Amino acid sequence: MAEKCLCQASQVVLLPCSGGSNCGQIANEAAVDLTRKGLGNIYCLAGLGARIEGMIESARSAQRLVVIDGCPVACALKTVQSVGLEPTDYLDVTEQGIEKNHDFRPDPMAVSTVVDRLRHLLGEPPQRG
Repeated sequence: MAEKCLCQASQVVLLPCSGGSNCGQIANEAAVDLTRKGLGNIYCLAGLGARIEGMIESARSAQRLVVIDGCPVACALKTVQSVGLEPTDYLDVTEQGIEKNHDFRPDPMAVSTVVDRLRHLLGEPPQRG
């Protein structure tokens, strides 16, 4: 049975880090939250890194590429750039005043902070309550 990616082209593609720190997990949780709210679609960053041509082309066809890195190492950004793409929007979780550590349980308040900042970047009002 052939493996097939279920990723589809989208107007707003969310490419989060999901790295080995709280900030990577916060980036991923924020992208999941925005996807659930219909503000974009989380996309497979690993597929881009693996240079899967169909995934690269789907990402290339998006109107907006939103890269969400957990920290200044910028693995997500570098992965996207390595396949010749540039983000339209970029956010580094640590630049939101969130300190990186190795507690993998993302703080809900930190996730909310990142979601609000991303909503702002996307031109959507922050969600309160």
